[in-house]
Amino acid sequence: MSTTTLSPPAVTTMRALHDKLPPLGTLGPLVALLAACVFFATQSDRFLTGANLSLVLQQVMVVGVIAIGQTLIILTAGIDLSCGMVMALGGIVMSKFATELGLPPALAIACGIAVTTLFGLINGLLVTRIKLPPFIVTLGTLNIAFAITQLYSNSQTVTELPPALTALGNTFTFAGTEVAWGALLMLALFGLAWFVLRETAAGRHVYAVGNNAEATRLVGIPTQRVLLGVYVIAGLFYGIASLLSVARTGVGDPNAGQTENLDAITAVVLGGTSLFGGRGVVLGTLVGALIVGVFRNGLTLMGVSSIYQVLVTGVLVILAVAADQLSRKGAR
Repeated sequence: MSTTTLSPPAVTTMRALHDKLPPLGTLGPLVALLAACVFFATQSDRFLTGANLSLVLQQVMVVGVIAIGQTLIILTAGIDLSCGMVMALGGIVMSKFATELGLPPALAIACGIAVTTLFGLINGLLVTRIKLPPFIVTLGTLNIAFAITQLYSNSQTVTELPPALTALGNTFTFAGTEVAWGALLMLALFGLAWFVLRETAAGRHVYAVGNNAEATRLVGIPTQRVLLGVYVIAGLFYGIASLLSVARTGVGDPNAGQTENLDAITAVVLGGTSLFGGRGVVLGTLVGALIVGVFRNGLTLMGVSSIYQVLVTGVLVILAVAADQLSRKGAR
């Protein structure tokens, strides 16, 4: 009885194909997303229309971009509770700078993003230099960002924004469907984040710190610098999300960001990123954000009360974390 032995080139080809396949941790959320789409398609004729699917993308684009930054932090075994309110502050800053101070829109946008990036720097310094737990640090900066937002805006919505601030809320026609430019930007940012995490040394360092920070430090990787950089870059993503929020609503809303922090964490967890750090794929976060968006959209089309949408989201989060725990125990 003969056995077949693969030649070295064949083995190399199989490994290359394996590397190009989606990671197993991403397949579960992807299957869940497809199953949800199939279910809601049977419940409503409007679900699979181009206009409705485009609407889902618009509904998740703000949370999706926030979730990119949240993914980076959770990959290092941290968490950021301040992301939603920091995003809201960035939106108010760029809105008021453009309308009341009369700054050019590009400069006003840059100032808003600079503020959110500064908050990321503050979070990072407190975590890396003073060694405070990320949960406590970001809980504190959440309240600080909320207070500054309310004080600076006088709790009033900023209206009559220049067109440049709302341009990403405009749409273009693709295959007969109106697609928002902001949704396209979100997808591009996910692609960029995926490339950096997968193909660059900096991305591999993020995973290494999340897996074992002390071992990473001992091999010569500056773990504190990696952590600080992660929080700063997360703040940058929150600033971009600020612009998307302003563009989508057409106003600077001081009450924005109330639930975006939990929604972003939900997207990350549903996407298969481990809350214990070191494991996950940023494209899984995109899938997780889409799962939440699809469930809320589909249940709305079915006429289900919004409170049940929150209930379903909570159940999904618990199931995702439970699956992560079981997979970690199985790997031991």
